[in-house]
Amino acid sequence: MKKTVYIETTIPSYYYETRKSVRALAWREATRKWWKNYRKFYNPIISEFVLFELERGHYPAKKEKFNLVKNLESLSHLAVIDDIVDEYIKNQLVPREFGGDAFHLAYASYYGVDFLLTWNCNNLANPNKFHHMNVINNRLKINTPIICTPIQLLTGEEV
Repeated sequence: MKKTVYIETTIPSYYYETRKSVRALAWREATRKWWKNYRKFYNPIISEFVLFELERGHYPAKKEKFNLVKNLESLSHLAVIDDIVDEYIKNQLVPREFGGDAFHLAYASYYGVDFLLTWNCNNLANPNKFHHMNVINNRLKINTPIICTPIQLLTGEEV
């Protein structure tokens, strides 16, 4: 059985990244490599919140980013997701102003997803926060996914 991978909003964003910084180019390349060569080994899923984030605002390649993920399986919003987000914010796991990050973690955790794929290394793919995430999720009796970047899901030869 394939492992599940929650595709957080930064993944389609970096797939169509246009900035020319070294980091942006490297992250775009790694995202595209993972999407093209490794996505097939996983069951990629999103949430309604990913679609919400991609639909709002005006930014380059908005339609392309949305179209990249729109046909993936989507996790439904349930009231319990809001309760989990409130716990994350109350316990200072994620600052209130970055509540979207809490939603991504709540969806992936509540639904028992194996991996949460992201380029958000401040609030999500941050090893310094993992223990805190795990403590809170254990209290809530929900899974803590492995939170990683596309680079971490490439083989050694690809990096």
